[in-house]
Parts: sequence; C-alpha cells; structure tokens
Amino acid sequence: MTSLAPSASACPACVAAPAAERIAEARAVKDAGLVLSLPTAHCAVCISDVERTLSALPGVRSARVNLTLKRVSVAAAPEVTAEDLIGALKGIGYPAHELDPGLLSVTETDKAGRDLLMRLGVAGFAMMNIMLLSVAVWSGAEAATRDLFHWISAAIALPTLAFSGQPFFASAFASLKARRLGMDVPISLALILASSISLYETFAGGHHAYFDAAVSLCFFLLAGRYLDYRSRAAARSAAEELTALEVPRATRVRDGAETVVPIAELAVGDLVRVRPGGRMPVDGVVTEGTSEIDRSLLTGETLPVWAGEGSAVSAGEVNLTGPLTLRVTAAGRDTSLHRMADLVAVAESARTRYTSLADRMARAYSPVVHLMALASFSTWLYLTGDLRLAVNVAAAVLIITCPCALALAVPAVVTSASGKLFRKGFLIKDGTALERLAEVDTVVFDKTGTLTLGAPEPVDLAAYPRADLEIAAALAGASAHPLSRAISTALAEAGVVPARVADIREVPGYGVEGRHGDRMVRLGRAEWVGATPADGTATYLSTGEGAARAFGFTDRPRPGAGAAVAALKAAGKRVILLSGDTEAPVARLASDLGIEDWQAGQRPEDKAARISALTGEGARVLMVGDGLNDTAALASAHVSISPASALDAARVASDIVLLGQDLAPLADAIRIAKQARIRIKQNFALSLAYNLVAVPVALVGLATPLIAALAMSTSSVTVSLNALRLK
Repeated sequence: MTSLAPSASACPACVAAPAAERIAEARAVKDAGLVLSLPTAHCAVCISDVERTLSALPGVRSARVNLTLKRVSVAAAPEVTAEDLIGALKGIGYPAHELDPGLLSVTETDKAGRDLLMRLGVAGFAMMNIMLLSVAVWSGAEAATRDLFHWISAAIALPTLAFSGQPFFASAFASLKARRLGMDVPISLALILASSISLYETFAGGHHAYFDAAVSLCFFLLAGRYLDYRSRAAARSAAEELTALEVPRATRVRDGAETVVPIAELAVGDLVRVRPGGRMPVDGVVTEGTSEIDRSLLTGETLPVWAGEGSAVSAGEVNLTGPLTLRVTAAGRDTSLHRMADLVAVAESARTRYTSLADRMARAYSPVVHLMALASFSTWLYLTGDLRLAVNVAAAVLIITCPCALALAVPAVVTSASGKLFRKGFLIKDGTALERLAEVDTVVFDKTGTLTLGAPEPVDLAAYPRADLEIAAALAGASAHPLSRAISTALAEAGVVPARVADIREVPGYGVEGRHGDRMVRLGRAEWVGATPADGTATYLSTGEGAARAFGFTDRPRPGAGAAVAALKAAGKRVILLSGDTEAPVARLASDLGIEDWQAGQRPEDKAARISALTGEGARVLMVGDGLNDTAALASAHVSISPASALDAARVASDIVLLGQDLAPLADAIRIAKQARIRIKQNFALSLAYNLVAVPVALVGLATPLIAALAMSTSSVTVSLNALRLK
C-alpha cells in the first residue's frame, strides 16, 4: 500500500527543544477526551497538517501534536469519536491509532535538562565576570581597590552558588538524610567552605579570596552533570507505553444493540463486537463469525491464524478479515496484554539495580575524601592553633580531591562513544548501556522483524502462467490479508495487469473468491481451495482448471544478519535464536545464518524466562528484538537493542536503537563499548594518579584553594581529552 505521508525532511523546526510541545500536550491532555498515536509524524510539516486537519473537523476545539512522542491530543465535543479523527488523518496520509489518555503520564516539561542548562549558563557567566575582577587583584590591586573587587565578586558569587549549586546541595542533603556519603557531599562541602573562607577574608580585608575558585568549581561540575544528562535518553517506561496500547473503548452488544463503552465498564461475560481491522480490546472467546487474526506483534507468528466459534483471542491481536463477536473472559488490567506490561515493569525495576562504575568508585571515594579533610583540619589546628589556616588547608584538600574528574570520567567517554556509535547507526538511550554492552557474552535474537525484515515476499512468480498471475492479481488486490497484499504489490511491480474477475468477495477466515468467465476462482487457505498444504508459508490459487497452485513466500533476512552472526561467533559470543514463529521457518533461517541454538513457538513469557535462566547461569545477555512479544525479554536482558522499525513499546524497553536496516555493525558496537569501558577505567586511573600527587601538596599546606581549583580544572580537562581519543 502506498503511503501518502510526507517524506522525511531536515527542517529546522524538527530540532527544536521538546519542552514547549510537552507543556502544550500536558495542557491539552487535561481537557482532551482523545489521544492518538502518529507513528509516521516526523517534522514541522506533519504537525501543521495534522493540527489543521483535525481542527477543521466539526466539534474539535483543539488539536496539539507532540512530535517527540508522536502523539496528538484532541479536545473535542462528546459526539466526536476516535474513528472520526483516524479517518480524517488517514485521508491525508497519516495512519493513527487511539491511545488511552488515562494510562499515559504526560511530562509537563523536560525539567531536568532545562534546569541544568540554565544553572550552567548562570555559573559560566558569573565565572567569567569574577575572573575579570580577579585578574585586577592578581595584577597588584591593593587596599580599598582590592577590597572593592572582593566585595563585587562576593555579590556575584554567593547568589550564583546558591542558585547554580542547588543540584549538588539537594543531592548531598538527600545522601546525608539517608545516612550515606554520595559524591555530591564533598562537592557541596568544597563549595560551601571555599565561599565561606572567601567571605571571611573579604570581611577581614585579607589579600586572597577564592570566589573565582568556588564558581569555577561549580561550573565544571555542572558541565559534567549536563554532559551526563545529555548522554542519557529521556526514555519513558516501557510498561506505561505497553499499557497505553490497550484499546480504550469497545463496542458492547446488549439486547441486540451496539454501544461504544470504555473498557472499564466491561465485565466478564459481556459480548463485544470487533470489526475487520480492529484491535482486540479484551481477552475472550469467539461466539459468532469467522476471520483471521494477526498475532505477529504479540507472538511473532508471521502467518495470520484462523479464528471461528470457540477460538480464544487476546487483547492486542488484530482482526483481519471478518467481524467477530466475543464473550469477554478478561478485560482491562486482567488481560494478557496488561499482564505482559506488568512483566516488563518487573524486569525494568530489576535492571535498574545495575550499579555503574562511577557509582561504585564514589562509594569508596567519598569517605576517604572527608577523612583526609578532617585529618588536615585537625592536624593544622593542633600544630599552629590558627583556625583560619586550618580551615584554608581543609578547604584546599576538599577542592583538590573534589571528584570533578571522577564525575566527568564516565559522561565524557559515554558522549564520545555515543557519537561514534551514532555514525554506525546506533542510538544510545541509557547512560549505563555502554558499560553493560561491553560485558555481553551471549546474544539472543528474535526472528521476525529483527533477523528478517518482517515482510513476506512471494518467490518464483515468473514460474507461473501469466493467466494465473492475472487472476491472482485481481483476487489479491481485493483483500487486506498480508499475503494477498504481498502478492498484489509484487505483481504490480512486475507489470501484471489484473484479469477481469466479477463478484469478488472476501470470505472471512478463508480467502477471496470471484467469477472469471464461467469459472469460480479462489485465493486463500489450502483446504478451502482443495489443495494439499505445502511446507512453509504459502497461499493457494484455484482457477477452476487443474490442480490448485501454491504461492510460496519468504521473509528475507535483514541486510547484514549473516555477517553479524558470523562476527559475533568469531568474537566468542554465544548466539541464540528465540522466535514465536512456527518451527519450519525458524529452522530454515537458523540454518541459513549458522545459528545452532534456536527455539520456535516461544511466547513472551517463555522468552523472558529463558533470558532469566541464562542470567541465573551467569551469562550477560544482549537481547535484540522488535515486537510486543519481545518487550519483556528486552527489559529482562542485561542490555537490549531494537531496530528503529520496531513497535514503540519495544524501542522504549530497549537501551539502544538500531537506526538503519543493516545488522552488520552489531559486533562493532560491542567492540566500541569495550573500548569505552577501557577509557572509563583509564580516566579513573588518571583522576586517582592526580590525587596521589596533588593531595600531599594540599595536606602540607602548599596549595591555596585557588591553586587547588586550578589543579582540579587541569585534571578535568585531561579526563575529557582522554575520552575524545575514542573518536
């Protein structure tokens, strides 16, 4: 099917900060009765098209598009339905589906990023101004002039530190409240001591004040904090995204009348009508009708499954060809789809317990720093009796040992490595993903949409008589079945003109039939057309003359899949294929790619359980998958990757997104992650070596707080330069 959506474009508006649109969406959702997903929206033109089209509909008060989340929030009159909006958007080439606004938490703004950037800007501006005043003091300003410059510096520095240092003060307070010493405790003490000493020296008319050192220290630390923030994606919860995919409304049948009601109003035993193309809103049993069900998003099965009276269906599956009436067995939070979301949430919470190298280093580092500062203060006070000197030495120790280089060690490397991986087609979403990727020894692949492109392609069409192809083109063009669409597209590209077939109709659950001349012709299931089922994926054509013909299909491997598997095995990684598809296509693909360890027919919970079992055996698992059935496994794995073509929920559950189609760079990504881990360890070693040299100098009183700040800055620059070596 040809998409009418605008093609991708590099427009300036696309790169605008997402904060404003999130604020707008938050306000819109408060009033909106409807929220739609817009998977193909990508630029400012899309925003304009969607908002203009929806706003023009009768009863629509406002429509707000959030390009970052690819959603539109609509405030409308009660008589406006989601189907009205979806139809209007389909008319201009934007496919959409409804989300449940009650199950989506909308962040009002990207507060953390904007807050850090604002504080960094204030600290940088203040630092430059205080440095200008300090130059005059260093150049020989005396008496009243020096004191005036110190007072001006104090007037700039103290409000700046109170504002820009708030992230460190708040974190330090939280650490102390929890009776532990985090990395921000020595940072906060250094800032407070440096500014307090400087203020005392200013009151006393002293020769030296260290406001420039305190503000510079704050600026460098904020730079590291912002660098760390930018290296992490503001990823939403995969469980929340899964839950929002649940159909928010259903058509209930009661006493022969149909009524659209919220899912929350359904009870076990109610009858629900699901039309062709609709997603199952509940778990249930078919009581009336026949159709075919697309379970690919939930189970990975490439072929639609026949459904008739007595068949069990699950929420999230798609009804393809005929209307079905279901008797509800589970609705809302009791459905299998919601249970999957709960499974993902549990897996996500388990994975967040991973402790980064920086956190582990900080646990040992902070107590040592405080003990050294306390020891230096006590020793100098005991030896000299000079409180002013003792406080100066203690402040110099705190500043010179301040974990600025330590705080920059990880984000500097992660940012550099992320840029390198981005050029290879990988987008890093999680701050610890690189560290975890470097530890991988087992790689688990999904099949459909991951190792393959996920789209069936007919094979050897040229071997069929032209007349048969013309009949097949006519029948396939009248069906929404995935295999029919694949045949129709392939024959159109081959220039095959459809035959004149009259009275074409789709028989739900079986196929398409019509009359060609005086003969009945059919395209569909083997038993329906009187054929013997062949091995593999196929649909069958009966022309009324001779035996029925089978049209075979293949799911083409993703480019680079074979190279990726070979490279991973050469690097000593264990490679496993877990698929929800049937055994024959899984076995064929595994053989083609050289994967010995594979399993077919895997349900979502089976995949998650297998990964948990591997983890229990000590394996560090990388999961690569793309479907709803992979989200629990993606969240359970040590680290996970999804293609950009994956469902939103799968991309959110993963740590890394593969932007292109080629899987070949996967082994390179693991190699780069290992290099990044080495650089991180080197940065820790550099910062520790710096401390071994600088700390004794501070302890014996040879470093003022200003010299300590300059030394700290030098170590930070060294760490950053080492990180850039990755490029």
